[in-house]
Formats: sequence, structure tokens, C-alpha cells
Amino acid sequence: MKNGRNVILWVLIFSGILFFVQSLRTSRSPEQDIPYSQFKQLLAQGTVTDVRVREDLIRGKFEVDGKETLFRTIPLNDPNLVSDLEKAKVPRYSGETERSWVNALLMNVAGIALFFFLWWFLILRQMQGGGKQAMAFGKSKARMQTGKKNKITFADVAGCDEAKEELQEIIEFLKEPAKFQKLGGKIPKGVLVFGAPGTGKTLLAKAVAGEAGVPFFSASGSEFVEMFVGVGASRVRDLFDQGKKNAPCLLFVDEIDAVGRQRFSGIGGGHDEREQTLNQLLVEMDGFDTKEGVILIAATNRPDVLDPALLRPGRFDRQIAVPAPDLKGREQILKVHSRIVKLAPDADLSVIARRTPGFVGADLANLVNEAALLAARRGKPSVSLKELEEAIDRVIAGPERKSRMMSEKEKKVIAYHESGHTLVAKILPGTDPVHKVSIIPRGPALGYTLQLPTEDRYLTTKTEMINRLCVLLGGRTAEQLVFNDSTTGAQDDLQKATHLASRMVCEFGMSDRMGLVAYKKREGETFLGRDFSEGQGYSDQTAQLIDEEIKSLIAECQEKVKGLLRERRSALDALAAALIEKEVLNGDEIERIVNGGPSGSPTTLPSSGSVAPDSRLNEGGSAPGVATPFPSPA
Repeated sequence: MKNGRNVILWVLIFSGILFFVQSLRTSRSPEQDIPYSQFKQLLAQGTVTDVRVREDLIRGKFEVDGKETLFRTIPLNDPNLVSDLEKAKVPRYSGETERSWVNALLMNVAGIALFFFLWWFLILRQMQGGGKQAMAFGKSKARMQTGKKNKITFADVAGCDEAKEELQEIIEFLKEPAKFQKLGGKIPKGVLVFGAPGTGKTLLAKAVAGEAGVPFFSASGSEFVEMFVGVGASRVRDLFDQGKKNAPCLLFVDEIDAVGRQRFSGIGGGHDEREQTLNQLLVEMDGFDTKEGVILIAATNRPDVLDPALLRPGRFDRQIAVPAPDLKGREQILKVHSRIVKLAPDADLSVIARRTPGFVGADLANLVNEAALLAARRGKPSVSLKELEEAIDRVIAGPERKSRMMSEKEKKVIAYHESGHTLVAKILPGTDPVHKVSIIPRGPALGYTLQLPTEDRYLTTKTEMINRLCVLLGGRTAEQLVFNDSTTGAQDDLQKATHLASRMVCEFGMSDRMGLVAYKKREGETFLGRDFSEGQGYSDQTAQLIDEEIKSLIAECQEKVKGLLRERRSALDALAAALIEKEVLNGDEIERIVNGGPSGSPTTLPSSGSVAPDSRLNEGGSAPGVATPFPSPA
């Protein structure tokens, strides 16, 4: 009834507008109405220049003092009209057919009908379709997937067994809610899934909906906030209303930190629209009952920036971490992604899992895809272990750039640089084994030394960190030892070494001089609305001591590396010579050269061969230990 009244009202409004426009058009007609006698006088005076004769109307132009005027008049029964036009020597005169009532009706009604058709097509049709995009900005943009369409289950998710066990209760509640309700238990209203990018948070939520066989509403946090005030809060209300109508169901909000960031954040206060959206989300999570069977799952990789009110019990009751997969998890993920890929008999996924520490699910999926593309490019019927190993290098360091031409001098510099990393890693105990070393440019790097651990580690000792520093400084030290000069190729190494030494001093308490005190700066908290006036947390004198301790730690490691390379100079020269010849050495070849390689005179450049910084060496340098980020101690 209400919709019918609205349609009638719109019809009346637009009819009035059209009538008003038509009246304006007729009232402002440029033609001047004159009597027939005046027309005959003008004709006799010879001022008429154009005449169009119709049975019921005469139109034309007459010119007086150089000014043209349009006129029209009602004709009389005048059989001498044509002869008068000839006598007056009118330049142009013609006849017109009379308009029928059908033509007149079409001319007046067709425009109105076309207007109402377009209005129905653009507005009413969308409103009747349920989308209401043109008239309802506050409707949620969540996409709904029914249980029949959602084919993703826990069989498609691997590497996060603990997270799947936590979510198993959600599935059981959605399937059999009475099992929990009869004992007085309450299922969590909200589940927050957090972890590094690419670990499979969104995939987990889809698998929960697929296992439970219930509707699944997915939306992004950024879809709630628009330029219109109040739209975000309205969309939150609409999302929960849709959930209640389709209960039992799952509501999934990806990247919830877009709307759930802590309130009163940033300099000068927070964004009112975003805070209204967050407040509405808090109210809705308090308001809906768990007996309705509506469960909210949210995902983020920044749980530290979320508002505390969002994380309290009663809202997101359960928080599930999705870490990077371990060795077993990586092998399971590789098996999932290789289902549709034809593997050769020698493609051992357990070997690839051991060689990909630190890889998350998205990295492993990309690895399998890159290997399949390499095999297809080479015309092979299946993906072998060789393509999988090459795909690891491609994912870590980027594609090979064999077309880049380098001089022999630059090639020797890069070879000694990478040999320095490799030799120090082989000499020092407790370092990760060197899997491969290459001087073929890949991505932004001119060469790289790939170290892969033999097992997953969650704690790192001070000795291991110092040895890691020595490996990072091995490339620059080898350049200085052999060429008595430095290049820009060690830029990335120095950045990593400085960062690692800084963490040892400021975060891990591994400096005797600074003691067991954490001096970590609160990075980014200025924009989270916390501790704006506290500064760095320590005095300027302490900051100077920290800088001195970092420099001292790096200098000690550099002196240690110099001594090691001087003692094993023959092995350094042999490694560099082999790299110049083969460009790529694997772990077994490195082992033979370092332990039983030929010893001879050092391979050096000519005495005048100092290496000037080159722009090509400044595009990333070497990439030692690409795949082994150091985790923070538990």
C-alpha cells in the first residue's frame, strides 16, 4: 500500500514538471501572431522573405530595417495568394501538409512515455529487484554464499590443525545447537582469526561455512565506511539483519582493522564516521543472541590496533592465531595445491617442504604454480623436482635476469662478495647450511646466497645471532680484503646487520653494557592514540650508548670475519673462481671446494683494478640468507 502511494506521488510530480515545461515552451514561442491583413500589407511592401503555407496556418519571415522576424497567421479563402507571392517576388515559398490528430498525439505523448520508461528502468526496476542501489546507500554489500554453492571444506585447508580444532566447535553448534543449549553452554558470539598475510584466515572461515552447510555472508571492513555520514553504521545494522533472517549462518568480515581500529586514534582525534561504524558494530554484537545461530568471524593481520572494547569477552570471545606452517604443515599445503598439478615421480614434496622454511600458504601455492608454468614453458609432460626447486629461487629472489650484461670486473666483485658470505657460513658453527650460491642476477639482486635451516626453530641464541651478523658482513669484508675497496652491493647486507644488532641490544637484552633492559621504541603508536607524549622511553644519553653498542657489536663481528677470511684465503679464491666459471653452485659443490678444493695462488684483479661504485650494484646487492628471518624469542 505504501509503495503504491509512493508511485502515484512520483507520477503526479513528474506530470506536473512536464506540464510546466510544455507551458514554458509554448509561451516562449519565437513566432509573432499577426492578422491576415497585416500579412497582405507586408507582402505588398516586399518585406516578406519566406512563406510556408498550410491549410490552417501560414508561417514565414519578414525583414524590417535589416531585422528578421518570424510570424504566423490564420489564412482566409484567398485564391490570389500564389499570384500575390509571385508579384511580391518572395524568394522562398512552399506548402506544408496538415498534421493529423495521430501525429499530434504522438508528438505530445511519446516524449512523456519515453521519460516514464527510462524512469522505471533506472529507478523502479532496481528497487523492485531488491538491490535498491540507487535509493539505499545504507544497505550492506556483503556477498552471500549458500551451503550448496560453498564447496570449500577443511580438506582444502592444511597447515593449521590447531586453528581447525578451535573452529570445530563452531561447526558442531551450527549443526546441532541443542547439544550445547541443553547444558546451558553458550557458543562464542564472535571469533577473531589473526595471523600473518597469506596464512589462510579467509580460507578457514569459508571452510567453516562449507563444513556446517549454512549461508555465508562475506564482507570487507573497508566496505562499511563511505563518504556519506552514517552509511557505515547503517550497513552494519543491515548485515546483522540479513544474518538474523538467514539464521543459522556465518558473518565474515575480512580486514576488520579497517573499522575496528582503536577509537580516538591519530593526531587531532579520530574519524567520526569510522567511530560511528565501530560503535554500531559493538552494539550489534552485544544485541544479538547466540541462540539465533548467527556467529561473526573476523580476520586481521593487525590485532594490536583493534579497540579493546571489541576484544572483550561477550564480543570476540575466542581469538585464534594462524601461524606460519611448520615442516609437516608445509608438506600438507603442498599436497593440497598440487592436486590439480601433474607431478613427476621424482617430485618429492617433503624435500620442497624442508627447503621452504618461513613460507606461508600463499607462498607455497605460488611456488607450485610457478613450477607448473616452468614445466609447461619447457614442454614437459609433468612437473619435476628441478622445476619445484627453481620455483623456490623464483619466489624468494625473483626471476633470473640473464640478459643483464656485466663486465668481467663486476662479475669478479660479485663472485668474491657471495663467496665471502658462503665461506663464513661454512666455517662458523650453528649457522644454517648453504643450499645454493649464485651470481646470476635475480630480481633486484645481482647475486644471492641461499641458506636454509634443516628444521623449524622458534628460539635463537646469542651465539647464533652473532654468527648471523658475521655471515651478513662476509660479503663486504671479502671485497675489502681482495680489492682493497668497497662497492654499493652490500647495501642490503648492512641494513639487515644493523637491524639485527639493534634488536640484540634494544629488545633481546644481549648486550652486557646495556643490561637486561628492553629499549624498543613504540613504533606507530602515535597514530593509535596511545602514549603520544611519552617519547622514545629513554634519555638521550641512553640513546647514545645504544648507538655506540650497536657500532661496537658490528665492528667486533667484522674483525672476526676478517681473521676467518685471511686464514681461509685459498678457499675464498677457489669459491670465487668456481662461481665465475659455473655461475651457480649447490651445497655439495660448495662442500667439496671448501673442504677439499684445490689450493693455489690467489685469484686477484690487476693492481690498478679498484672498483668504482656502479649504478647496477646499487639495485639491491646480494641477498644472503633470504629465507631465514629470525623469530622473536617466545
